[in-house]
Amino acid sequence: MWYHKNNMSNLNPHKTGLAIGAMLGFVHLVWSILVAVGLAQLYINWIFQLHMIVPPYTVATFSVMNAVLLVIVTSVLGYVVGWVLASIWNMVHKK
Repeated sequence: MWYHKNNMSNLNPHKTGLAIGAMLGFVHLVWSILVAVGLAQLYINWIFQLHMIVPPYTVATFSVMNAVLLVIVTSVLGYVVGWVLASIWNMVHKK
């Protein structure tokens, strides 16, 4: 085995939640910036074409309120997912 089983440590649910929440918030902030500067449609078309799919979606007009809500909601959901994931990890790896 490439690791020693006794080195399995607990995850801090709060820190894990913050890390995943920050990552998801950042990804959606970048998406919002792409929409704002008019590059989102090119990006989404390219991604679909890489998957050999005819692009079925059209990016809507940028809305500051929607962008803020998108970043907030995904950050909060990322925090919850991270917190739950760390808590499950800790339960599964109890000594």
